[in-house]
Amino acid sequence: MSTTTVATVDPKAFKSFAEFYPFYLSEHSNRTCRRLHFVGSTLALVCLAALVASGNPWWFLAGLVCGYGFAWIGHFGFEKNKPASFKRPLYSFMGDWVMYKDIWTGRIPF
Repeated sequence: MSTTTVATVDPKAFKSFAEFYPFYLSEHSNRTCRRLHFVGSTLALVCLAALVASGNPWWFLAGLVCGYGFAWIGHFGFEKNKPASFKRPLYSFMGDWVMYKDIWTGRIPF
């Protein structure tokens, strides 16, 4: 019987966002997970626009719930991994928006 060990990557080990982003993308290899991220990010932008238009601070909370809620469903339900935002929140937040742009521009398949 052979045993295989999978090396785990510690997201805290990256010294720059440029080093982190390829890891971030590897954590989003499941298409449904990426789609859920995209939908959540789009809804978060809609909530941001509603916040600016109305001045109602509840839209900020709604934006966070949409953005992170959809992403976490994608990770726990489809990708079967823990979101990197638990260990690298700023880089993960940046990665969300770079991936969002990369999906819009066709660099990453939707």
